[in-house]
Amino acid sequence: MDGIAFMKMHGLGNDFVVLDARARPVALDAPLIRAIADRHRGVGFDQLAVIEAGAGDARLRFFNADGSVAQACGNATRCVARHLMRETGRDRLELTTDRGTLIAVDAGGGLTSVNMGAPLLAWDEIPLAEETDTLTLPIEGGPTATGMGNPHCTFFVEDAEAVALETRGAEAEHHPLFPERTNVQFVSVTGPDRLRMRVWERGVGVTLASGSSACAAGVAAARRGLTSRKLTIELDGGLLEIDWRDDGVWMTGPSAHVFDGVLTPDFLEAAR
Repeated sequence: MDGIAFMKMHGLGNDFVVLDARARPVALDAPLIRAIADRHRGVGFDQLAVIEAGAGDARLRFFNADGSVAQACGNATRCVARHLMRETGRDRLELTTDRGTLIAVDAGGGLTSVNMGAPLLAWDEIPLAEETDTLTLPIEGGPTATGMGNPHCTFFVEDAEAVALETRGAEAEHHPLFPERTNVQFVSVTGPDRLRMRVWERGVGVTLASGSSACAAGVAAARRGLTSRKLTIELDGGLLEIDWRDDGVWMTGPSAHVFDGVLTPDFLEAAR
């Protein structure tokens, strides 16, 4: 068994292991994904991203730290897009994901913008377990549900810093109204175009940032009339710019390629 090369990247501390499978397919299963995600015995990540050949400039697949599939991952998409732009010298890419084809562009100053697509607002598209008003869910705290290729539940609170994120995030992730579980955001409005947000990601737990969560929170705030459709979101890991336009929700932020490595044959054998 040969080793597997990988890249370690992050967007605002939301960290990823990235595998390039364009030239050589990579066999993955849930036990191996969980082993790589182990921050003590593996590499550690919030999500794992796989670059594959396919329609557009590349196809991306995403997995959570628990081995489950993540249909969308905004920060990882931005990180991989920046890597591919450096590789190709191009400033615009089309990336195929389970969310659909996403456009990524060089925003200048080391920033990358990705159009994460139109938000899903109907209960059966998010999806929810039963028909209900997605603007105010029948859950304590009256959160808003939004689909960004993956489900999101956004609570608007007076002070996001004071929320017991580990407890409330886990409870909301597994609420029966979300048959596929959900990502959870706790958000405070700090200005007409600014939010403070903390994130609990399904299949991961507390994360320093989440691109799709930021998109969902921006959409939810605008739908409720709390902010404009173009705003800045402050996460534990830094700032993201969100712009809900007619053609989709654009997310702009930094990315970092931290190091390259190789998963050894001994590690891979033990993981399987």
